[in-house]
Amino acid sequence: MATPKKDQPGAAGAAGALRSNEPWSLSEHAPALLAAAAEQIGDALQDLQNGVDQLQSQHKLGAQAQWTLGVPLARIKRLTVVMQQLQRFHAGRIRQSHEKIDLSRLAEESLQERRKEFALMGVEMRRKVKPVDVLVDPTVAHAFLNALIDWALPLGRRIDVRVDVNHWPPHARLQVRVHGDGAPPSSSAASLDNLDWALTRQIVATAGGIDLQREVTPDGITCTALFQRTAQSVDGISAIELSDDQSSMFKSLQSVYALVVSPSLQIRADVRDALREIGVSADSVVDLLQAGEAVAHRAPSIIVIDAALKGPEFDAFRREVARHAMDMPFVEISSDDTSFDMSGFGETSMAKVGRGNIREALGTAVMFELAKSI
Repeated sequence: MATPKKDQPGAAGAAGALRSNEPWSLSEHAPALLAAAAEQIGDALQDLQNGVDQLQSQHKLGAQAQWTLGVPLARIKRLTVVMQQLQRFHAGRIRQSHEKIDLSRLAEESLQERRKEFALMGVEMRRKVKPVDVLVDPTVAHAFLNALIDWALPLGRRIDVRVDVNHWPPHARLQVRVHGDGAPPSSSAASLDNLDWALTRQIVATAGGIDLQREVTPDGITCTALFQRTAQSVDGISAIELSDDQSSMFKSLQSVYALVVSPSLQIRADVRDALREIGVSADSVVDLLQAGEAVAHRAPSIIVIDAALKGPEFDAFRREVARHAMDMPFVEISSDDTSFDMSGFGETSMAKVGRGNIREALGTAVMFELAKSI
């Protein structure tokens, strides 16, 4: 093969590049490499798709072969799209026009659009959304939500999506929680820091005004996004108003059903009496085994639990309840006769009412917990 002479531009350029002592950094070239890789994969994917289409038109592919080829083709295509999005957001090629949108409606519509996909993957997707307006570019918000869902999908069989207002600061909160009971059957081994997580982080960096946190516990993985540009901030969650009109109070709580769990006959009786005074019907059981059977038979609106039953078995019971009721409120009957504490806003927080304070304080605690879960 003929070699270029030293005085030819190509040879001189190549030699100059080889002699260069300038440091080279992968991080500096990563965006360009990412764009090039996405383009090359896209071109190869298109050639492969054309070949498959040709075989299909010639009736040389059966249904099983089409499925076998179609699944990896779809995965590669999606990977290419994610890489292209990542490069676009990193390059700042996104023009943002902030508008007031209802974050709950966006989440609801996005999840509805993908419900068949979730079913095919064997993923149970649950949601609990409350209306809250944020100022954000709609396209960016849609891309962010889908990137967050795509990150979560390979990580677990059960995923909860929640939209509400954080207690403090009063920002709109989008939370995606993956329960730690195994990956979906259609998923291969997945990493927390996958390409979708990189895209999620890059969208946050590009959009601005979003605080992103991720927490990993033995029970699962929780990712929380707080939107600083919340259109309607609130000072907290308002409890059900207490009224002197007993008929209106009974009317607001007539559909509420409570489950009381305590080995003490006296505590069970006192709690039922206190609940009856605010119009709440209740059943009582003596231990957690009976409580599990009662919940399976009829789902309560709230559970009142004796502090004597707290421990690993109660933690397991509460996790099982959460599988079917994300926000099941609990009130603890404490051994301290005079205690009375409202719950915080953490998922495992509980209100506490002392044994000697049941008649005076339980009704208020129950109504506050119910208001939080509405």
